[in-house]
Amino acid sequence: MANRAQDLRTAVDPARRPRASAKGEQTRARLLAAARSLLAGDGEVPFTTRNVAALSGVTHGMCHYHFQNRTDLIVAVVEDIRAEWITPLEEAAATAGTFAERAERMVGLLTQPEAGDLSRLHSALHWFAVTDERVRTALEAEYRRWRACFVALFQVLADERGDGLDPRPLGEAMAAATDGLAAIQALDAELDAAAVMRALVHGLAKP
Repeated sequence: MANRAQDLRTAVDPARRPRASAKGEQTRARLLAAARSLLAGDGEVPFTTRNVAALSGVTHGMCHYHFQNRTDLIVAVVEDIRAEWITPLEEAAATAGTFAERAERMVGLLTQPEAGDLSRLHSALHWFAVTDERVRTALEAEYRRWRACFVALFQVLADERGDGLDPRPLGEAMAAATDGLAAIQALDAELDAAAVMRALVHGLAKP
């Protein structure tokens, strides 16, 4: 009876559930790293769970223990790269400061050259999103979170002004322009991205 009660407490309270072993977490991390490498590759090696397992030095069966199928792996990669492109923006927008100070922090982040593998990863993820609804849903959620960073920035401006400014269209406009600027920057190394971003921010912020 006592064991049954303990089982019920564990099922209800996630904090009581046993944590994944360190070895299991390491195996999952290796699989994710291999998945990222294949997705960001030149496409010569097809993205399959079998190839991911081989690249990571893990058995195919163990790969399916951690990820049921290829889509699970891709969705996990979508979540894994959040810390590299969304979380820093969220922190920059949320850290105390004026609108101008927060905007400058975000401009600094947005104009840093994007790592080649991350750029290729985004391209691959967009391609899979066209044919896989779960990947599309996961990627859409990440982009909503990314755009919310810009809306949060212009919310600070709205609070400073107190004149009923709607931060959403301004934030969405900046997010869209930033996305386009990244594509242009990838093709034109001479583009002064920081100057363009500052002009955009200050233009949108004008009364």
